[in-house]
Amino acid sequence: MNKYKPKDPIKSPRFSGIKTFMRLPHLKTTENIDFAIIGVPSDAGASFRTGQREGPAVIRRVSALLRHHNPELCISPYDYVSGIDYGDLSVVPGYIEDGYKRIEEELFPIVEAGVVPILLGGDHAITLPELRAVAKKHGPVALIHFDAHSDTVDEYFGRPYNHGTPFKRAIEEKLLLTNNSIQVGMRGSIYSEKHLEIPKELGFEVITTTQIRKMGLKSLIQKIRERVGESKVFVTFDVDFVDPAYAPGTGTPEVGGFTSGEAMELIRGLEGMNFIGFDVVEVLPALDPSEITALLASNIVFEFISLLALSKREK
Repeated sequence: MNKYKPKDPIKSPRFSGIKTFMRLPHLKTTENIDFAIIGVPSDAGASFRTGQREGPAVIRRVSALLRHHNPELCISPYDYVSGIDYGDLSVVPGYIEDGYKRIEEELFPIVEAGVVPILLGGDHAITLPELRAVAKKHGPVALIHFDAHSDTVDEYFGRPYNHGTPFKRAIEEKLLLTNNSIQVGMRGSIYSEKHLEIPKELGFEVITTTQIRKMGLKSLIQKIRERVGESKVFVTFDVDFVDPAYAPGTGTPEVGGFTSGEAMELIRGLEGMNFIGFDVVEVLPALDPSEITALLASNIVFEFISLLALSKREK
């Protein structure tokens, strides 16, 4: 089987060539690959600061810094998995529902082919059409949601779709196995006293940042693993899960969050799960002058790839 892997930075300077993720081949194919990096450059759902549409391009550019071995997970992922940068899905600027239709239609053939999508956002509204495409292939799936916000608001200004509503809609559309889904990292001021009860009433297990500080990361990882079990799982990572001291380039930052190192430790703790998709969202380059938020996102994606490689090595 033909293996697609990044260029070797020892032999090819990082600043050269087309800016794909880790300088993987840019191909529109589903053959001979285990995963595809896919950009979703949409900020049509952003409610405060916009510019997330530029996220995929900058994540790709800074990913040239990544090397090919993961010392924490003891694996060189491209020894086991083949991957490409598929490019971007089509969106419709300013028209979120039209964009949703395009995202779902273009993503589904990739998922249908058995390829694991790793999607680069874009604001968090994009996860809803991603889950629609995934559910067409796999049926309802478990969700692991790392975020400062639950994104289960019913509507904004009378409209049902923006980056604060995707998981309310996903449950209404029966895209998720709520009994196996978990939201992690909620913190900050909220709309009302009962706001954090909404995702719980929808069926999610919700673990706030305050609870995590008391229980510790190891206990949290165990709780996530118990909740998901053997279910097929989609992982969505909003960079505002991380404290703005480490991830300033995002639309709705919340202080009191996690370090970038803690975030990667949590992702590594998901080893061995039955992954069917990932995304990382809400990178806003205009507010990321030193590009540390984009660099965090690219490293999170590398951890996702490493998890896929571990699973394939075990098989």
